[in-house]
Amino acid sequence: MKRNLFIVSLIVFNIAIDQISKVLVRANFEYGEIKSLVGDKFIMQYVENKGAFLGMGSDMNDTLKLIFLLILPTLVLGYVIYYIIKTKELDRLSLIAFCCIIGGGIANVFDRIVYGQVTDFFFINLGGVFKTGIFNVADLSVTTGMIMLLFSGIFNKKKKEALEA
Repeated sequence: MKRNLFIVSLIVFNIAIDQISKVLVRANFEYGEIKSLVGDKFIMQYVENKGAFLGMGSDMNDTLKLIFLLILPTLVLGYVIYYIIKTKELDRLSLIAFCCIIGGGIANVFDRIVYGQVTDFFFINLGGVFKTGIFNVADLSVTTGMIMLLFSGIFNKKKKEALEA
C-alpha cells in the first residue's frame, strides 16, 4: 500500500509540475514570444506542438495522429503502470524512473486530448556542444526517467556481476 502511494504520488507530482508550468507559460507569454533565462544559452519560447517529441509526426493525418500520439501512448503508459505495480522487485531508482516517464507521458497525452497539441517552451543552445529543440517539463521528466533507467540497468548489471564473482 505504501509503495503504491509512493508510485501515485510521484506520477501525480510529475503531471502537476508540468501542467502548472504550461498554465504559467500560456498565461504569461504571447505565442512565439521569446524570453531569455541565461543569455542566448537557455531561453523560453512559447510554441504549440501538434506532433510528438520535437514536432515529429506533426504532418501526419488525423487518423495516424490519433493512433500514434494518443491511443498507442495511452496503451503503453497503461501497461507500464501495470508493470510497476505488479513487479515488486524493481529497485528504487527504476521505480522512480518509470514514475517520471509515466507522469511526463500522461501530462503530454492530457494536452493532446484537451488542447489537440502540446505546449512547449524550453530551449537550450550551448553552441556547437549541445542544442535542443523546444521542449517542456513533461519531456524533461520522460528524458530524466530514461536516463535513470539506463543507469539503473548499468548499476544492477555491475551489482549482479559482483555477486556472481
